[in-house]
Amino acid sequence: MNAINPDKVFSPAKLGPITLPNRVIKAATSEGRSPDGKVTQALIDFHKGFIQGGVGMTTIAYCAISAEGFAAPGEILMVRENISGLKQFTQAMHQAGGKASAQLGHAGPVATKQITGVQPIAPSRFRSPSSFQVCREISREEMKTIIRQFADAAEVAADANFDAIELHFGHLYLVSSFFSPWINKRKDEYGGSIENRTRFAKEILLAVKERVKDRLAIIVKMSMDDGIKNSIWLDESTQTARILDETGAVDAFELTMGSSVKHQMYLFRGETDLEGMSKTQKGIFRLGVKWFGKLVLGEYPYEHLYMLKSARQFQTVVKNAQLILLGGINDYVHLQTAMQEGFDFVAMGRALLREPDIINKLKDNPLGRGRCIQCNKCMSTVFQTTNCVFIPEYATSSKLPV
Repeated sequence: MNAINPDKVFSPAKLGPITLPNRVIKAATSEGRSPDGKVTQALIDFHKGFIQGGVGMTTIAYCAISAEGFAAPGEILMVRENISGLKQFTQAMHQAGGKASAQLGHAGPVATKQITGVQPIAPSRFRSPSSFQVCREISREEMKTIIRQFADAAEVAADANFDAIELHFGHLYLVSSFFSPWINKRKDEYGGSIENRTRFAKEILLAVKERVKDRLAIIVKMSMDDGIKNSIWLDESTQTARILDETGAVDAFELTMGSSVKHQMYLFRGETDLEGMSKTQKGIFRLGVKWFGKLVLGEYPYEHLYMLKSARQFQTVVKNAQLILLGGINDYVHLQTAMQEGFDFVAMGRALLREPDIINKLKDNPLGRGRCIQCNKCMSTVFQTTNCVFIPEYATSSKLPV
């Protein structure tokens, strides 16, 4: 690898129409701090800690574009009635010296009737292997409504002074499920070829771009592959990226893996915390997680930079947008490797949950190592208030842990 400026990762960098203080982004990780779908002080404090700890931009995880699109309890509802709290959030991040991004999504087949109150939807009739719920096929009229809701949510984010939005086109949420031939059995122009299965995402992207213009950066989060047989893999996801990139509407792709429907550990890698996950369930479902959890969730060993090999495949395909590397980034060497490999930004999740100030630490001591051990016990906290189990006090405090 060619030598580069050793301070590149910590220098200001352009992302579409904005400039970040550095090239590190706090990845969206479910927070559970918005019980009424609104911004709370706990949510502000949680994210302010990451900005104070050195990241250039932090991402509110999963802001639902509608009440029917919620994926889990305690998520933000990105509608105009909530704009006052959203403005408070962005103001706090800006005053702390960083940027703010909002992840926009519709859960689709990841949703459950217990959370949304309605039957979940998918491109075609589909039974979720995680929730066992049957999703009904979405209609063309409903698709038009969802396109408008994405544009509405993006406009709310812009009006609330967010610096970026992240369109969640990954993890087999609604938009991503259209990419998957495992789920998408449609016979119309939204099914069949990868061009057809990308059409819905393209229409959403263009509607969002038309609504917000260059008021903020547009990031697309998409799964490179999801670890499920006959679903999404690199041969088609690279084509999806090419189709979306050619619109000129994407400022950056955040490349991810896995799904929230099946084999969830393909995204996280490392230990599978069945004991913790079972405690989030009730009755027969609690026993089901203990007995069959590894079958549904999967087991995959952790490796540093475990998404790098797949992410390289997008570098020759994406011509207009920048690329954000995610997955297994835990120390200064990983940050530098991402830059040397030609990626423009890095996104970090679990490492920041464990040490919200890890970026400041690595800047001061490049030989330091992150403390995250990939135990994945944070996964079971997403149904309450997401936090690292080693620093539970950070769940309710903006004070950085030692």
